[in-house]
Amino acid sequence: MPEKLTDKSLAAFADELAAKKPVPGGGGAAAAAGALGAALCIMVGNYTVGKKKYAAYEADVLRIMEEADQLQKELIRLVDADAEAFTPLSQAYAIPKEDPKRAEVLEAATIGACRAPLEMMRCSARAIDLLEEMLEKGSVMLVSDVGCGALLCRAAMECAAMNVYINTKTMQDRSLAEEMEQEAEQLIFEYREKASALAYSVTEQIRS
Repeated sequence: MPEKLTDKSLAAFADELAAKKPVPGGGGAAAAAGALGAALCIMVGNYTVGKKKYAAYEADVLRIMEEADQLQKELIRLVDADAEAFTPLSQAYAIPKEDPKRAEVLEAATIGACRAPLEMMRCSARAIDLLEEMLEKGSVMLVSDVGCGALLCRAAMECAAMNVYINTKTMQDRSLAEEMEQEAEQLIFEYREKASALAYSVTEQIRS
């Protein structure tokens, strides 16, 4: 069984990204960024629970940490899922153009290649919600980590969106393509601003 991308060290994963090979690419990098953003949310929680000052928020912080942990695990899974989706897509493009089955196989593979980046966007958006709540209820000593997490998740969403659009542009089912694009656009519209506002709030809090 080949080694999973997510079983590699950070240095080895970066080398894989830099190599002249199709995967991992922007999609895998996006999922990794989102996972790091969720991890920072958990880190803030770990420095908050058990502190008398934040006792009133402890149950909420534990809930946030639990959900962020699920998101982190899912985003890590999506690093490999995104890479795995490329194999059938590359195989479909290799089918001779005169083959009558080519269009059907290519369409199915292209739709499959959209699933991982869309899920990355959903997970990263939810992580931003959790970071926003963590800013309110977590330790004030770690506000910069909340801000960094928000920016990582925003970057993950915007990168993942590009990986949606690069595939939907070639889909034959324009109705499905537009549905996917609209979901991506709505997530970007709502959460880019939310993440930016969160990071700005953190910066203002630190500098004041």
